[in-house]
Formats: sequence, structure tokens, C-alpha cells
Amino acid sequence: MRSSPASALRRAHRGVVATFALVGVVNGVLAARLPGLAAKIGLDTGDVGLVILSWGVAATVTMQCMRWIVAALGNRLLLRVGTPLVTVSVGLIGLSPSFPLLLAAAAGFGVASGVAEAMMNAQGSLVERRAGRPLMNGFHAGWSAGAVAGGLLAVLLAALDVPYTASVLGVAAVSLPLALAVGWTYLDEPAEEEDETGQRRNLPGVVYLIGAVAFMALLIEGLVADWSGLLLTRELHTTEAVAALAYPLYEVATFTGRLFGDRLRLRFGSRRLLATAGGATAAGVLTVVMAPSAAWAIAGFGVTGLAVCIVVPLCMSLAGAAVPGGSDAAVAQVSAIGYAGLLVGPVLIGFVAEATSLRTGIAMAIGVALFITLGAGRMPRVPAAAGSGPERIGTADAVVSAREGSGA
Repeated sequence: MRSSPASALRRAHRGVVATFALVGVVNGVLAARLPGLAAKIGLDTGDVGLVILSWGVAATVTMQCMRWIVAALGNRLLLRVGTPLVTVSVGLIGLSPSFPLLLAAAAGFGVASGVAEAMMNAQGSLVERRAGRPLMNGFHAGWSAGAVAGGLLAVLLAALDVPYTASVLGVAAVSLPLALAVGWTYLDEPAEEEDETGQRRNLPGVVYLIGAVAFMALLIEGLVADWSGLLLTRELHTTEAVAALAYPLYEVATFTGRLFGDRLRLRFGSRRLLATAGGATAAGVLTVVMAPSAAWAIAGFGVTGLAVCIVVPLCMSLAGAAVPGGSDAAVAQVSAIGYAGLLVGPVLIGFVAEATSLRTGIAMAIGVALFITLGAGRMPRVPAAAGSGPERIGTADAVVSAREGSGA
């Protein structure tokens, strides 16, 4: 017996949250147990950097390809394949006995992650548009919660002296059936529209602007992940134990901000919320750069996480709503541009820090955050309704625009 549209939508909503959380858990375990991987194969710092680069480049290239592949296959099928492959590829990383095979497994993980990350955003955009209300920040909060849980699980396994391979294989074995099961909750969407000549339409320029804003936000997120500890130990001369607090607290702030992001968008609209987030992010980074002590720097990282965390979910939501009939391709393109910031940003800041100082390198993120504020004014105002039936998009922005127009 076929379920009603409302129950199918509720099931898909839960399924997308579960997918974000599951991918977050896997990434959290993998990141937290990198020292165990390095010890198992005997990797030095440069080798670990190559492993991270391998899966990062593979993920970014795959996301770029998704723009065309999803138009033919749809996001539901690709997500049903991509999420289980993430768990399988993590298992292959755990089994890798040598550095060359590890690089191949890491690239495979990058490909699987590229498919899953782009398509879960596309599926989330579809669920959000069908629901007619902001949901994307809640989906990304699921990822944040999963990443924190995965990191804590990895800490527990390491404390219990569970070998690296057994830890990763155990997580993969538990995650795979869950990934397969949740795939049956996803919504389907008709093939994307073609123009009069029978060709796929080119994406409008605003999609690339949204992608640029997402790039800036993820550049800042990568900065915190890669450089927060070094700033605290090398510039502020704190202990490694204190420095290790910065990233977990940043993730807690990120999770908290995303819990409230959808309600804030409903209240203030996308443009105003995005502009405020950019300004608050710049203030957080300025606090870090000017910090006289570790406590001030950690507080600055917390403010940064609380503000910047809503930018990428907003960008994915705007991309999905901005191109009727081409939502999957738009979200995939924004994902490809945005996630490149995780690769480029930390490297660029590293070069600047090498030539000047780490504080100066991190200070570059202030200008990056202000770009987000400037870009907010050029974000699209999507209509209150599009298509037919329950698929309504842009409700929050339309309400805010009506308020502004009436002087309310």
C-alpha cells in the first residue's frame, strides 16, 4: 500500500537527517583516528598531508562531475549508491597495508564522499522545497552531531586500545546496513528540464556567486580545523591539551548555530541572515587574531563557528530554489565550488603564514568573511511558490520581502 505524500515527506526528512549524521560519524572517526593510521603504516607529516589531499581532490572533482551525472540519473539513485560506498571505502582505508594502496583507498573515499555529500544536499533541498519551509540548517546540524559523536567514539576506541584496523572496520560494518536501509526513505524527482533544442540548460551566473560564498565559508571552516591548534601553541604558547579544546568547542558552536539557523532564516530571511553571519564571522576571526591569551582565541573560534556554520546550508538551500527544473545540478555545482575551499584555503593561509606570521595568515579570513556579507545583497529572492502541489520554495524570503515592502 502506497503511503501518503505527507508521510513520505516525513520519512524522507528523517532519512536525510540520518544520512547527514551517518556521513558525519564516518568522517569524525576517520579524522580522529588519523594518528592511528599514521602509526600503523609509518607515515610522516608529509605522507598524511598527501592522504588528505588525495581524498580532497577526488571529492572535489567528483562533485564537479555530479552536475551532469545527476541530470541523467537523479539524486535519489546516486545517494543510494554513494552513502553505502562511503562506508565501504572507509573500510578499505582501514585494510590498506601500504602507502600506495592507502592513497588509492583515500581517493576512493574521496569519490564516494563527493557523490554522497553533493547528493545529500540535493536530496535535502528537495525535501525542503516539498515542505515549503527552511530545513537545510537542521540537516547540516545532523552532520555536525555525527562528526562530534564519531570523534568521541574514536577517542573511546583509542582509550580502550582497540587497534586502528579493527576500529575502522567495526564502524564500517555497522554503518553499511544503516546506509542501505536509509536509502529507501529518499524522495524521487523527475528528470531535470531541457531547453527547446533538447540540450541541458546552462546554469545562471547566480549559482556561481552562491558557490563563491560557500567557498569562502568552507575556507574559514578549513582554517579553523587545520590552524587553530598551531596558533594556540606557537603564537600564544599554550599547552597541547588546551590547544586541543579549540576544534571540539568550535564544532559544538557549529552544531548550536545550525540548530537555530532555520528558525532565524524564517524570521529574518536569507539575505539579512547571510549578511549578519558574514559580519559576525569577521568579528570572530578578528577576536582570534587580536587575542592576548588562549582563552580569548578559543572564544573567538567559538564565535566564528556559531556564525559561519549557517552559510553553507543557506547556500545549498538557495541553489536548490534558484533554478527551477535544475535544482540538482545547481546544488552539485555549488557543492563542487564550495568544498574546494576546504582544500585551497588552509594551503593559501599556510603560504602567507610562512612568509609573515600565522596571525597574519589567519587575518586574511576577515576579508573572506566580509565577502560573504557583500555577496548576501546579490543573493536571489526566490518566489513564494514554484511548480504545483506541495513543492513551495522561498517562503521565508517572500514573507520577509513582504514585511519590508509594507514597512512592517
